[in-house]
Amino acid sequence: MSLTVLIGGARSGKSSLAVDIGRRYQADCSGPVSFIATAPASDDDMRQRIERHINERPADWQTIQEQLNLSTAVDAVPEGLIIIDCLTLWTSNLMWDGRSDQYIRNQATTDAANVGLRSDPVVVITNEVGLGIVPENALARRYRDAHGFVNQEWAAAADTVLHLVAGRATKLEDPWTLLDDFQ
Repeated sequence: MSLTVLIGGARSGKSSLAVDIGRRYQADCSGPVSFIATAPASDDDMRQRIERHINERPADWQTIQEQLNLSTAVDAVPEGLIIIDCLTLWTSNLMWDGRSDQYIRNQATTDAANVGLRSDPVVVITNEVGLGIVPENALARRYRDAHGFVNQEWAAAADTVLHLVAGRATKLEDPWTLLDDFQ
């Protein structure tokens, strides 16, 4: 079917929409839904958030916790819709694991291409982190830049990219389809 990327800021409605897509898919297609979660349970707050999110999803959805190897997690799901939540944490997980910027770029390209080959749909959630001011410290700038590239790679591989703000969506287009004068 298709790869859909949901991008937006914190609490913009990305995860809620992804869960709604999963519920509709399950109702309309009677297919299984798998949820690949990248969040590490790094402290009590994160453990509680993870537990709350699991409880918000239907009990028959498979949850796979995978912080680094998205392709491996995706390949472990033979059929049905997959929701990946989220690339934002995946990027930081790779950085905290000591991976270079080039490694992160290559992995984003590889994983997005791999996911794009699936015959069943995949919904990927990610945050837009580049809309604010330039971060003051080098690590934050490195993260913003690396994650911006990750988002570009996944968006390029996607059939549909939606930008969410306040629970509302705008479809994002390839800019070259909008630049008639330069084609």
